[in-house]
Amino acid sequence: MVKYCTLFTTFFKIGAFTIGGGYAMIPLIQREVVERHRWMDDGDFLDSLAVAQTMPGILAANIAALVGQRLLGTRGALLAVFANILSPVLSILLISILFSRFAHLAPVQHVMFALRPAVVALIAASVVVLARRSHLAWRNCWIPLLACLLIVLLGVSPVLILLAAIAGSCLYTKLSPKKH
Repeated sequence: MVKYCTLFTTFFKIGAFTIGGGYAMIPLIQREVVERHRWMDDGDFLDSLAVAQTMPGILAANIAALVGQRLLGTRGALLAVFANILSPVLSILLISILFSRFAHLAPVQHVMFALRPAVVALIAASVVVLARRSHLAWRNCWIPLLACLLIVLLGVSPVLILLAAIAGSCLYTKLSPKKH
């Protein structure tokens, strides 16, 4: 049986050692939940991730809630979310105090600028890992690339792209041959 302390320390560590937010946390959460503690298998983790993405709120907190709920019920969900957000909240408070005092210094500005590519790399790595685990075919990669180009180059609203994706998915499902 999973102990509350183990659940707390696992999600506190995930919150403490991940820079970049929800998508950057996915590889660490997957490693801890699936590989290290074996609380879920890859399929269950991907399912939980899909559900967490549809829920409003912070992605990492949503995953923490789903894992905690699965392991220890409502108390586990609350504990996992609290542990996951505690370290970032404390860090943000400390950083904001320090940053307000030292933001004008060139080294601080250089560090903030240098962190941007690292965050992008963490997000890209999680996309690659999730694409491999969900067996995403290369022939489907044009879809997110087209969405990015439409948003960045043409200024198309992401809401319109999402609605088009839903309509396209419904149409594809309706017109594709049924597999038995």
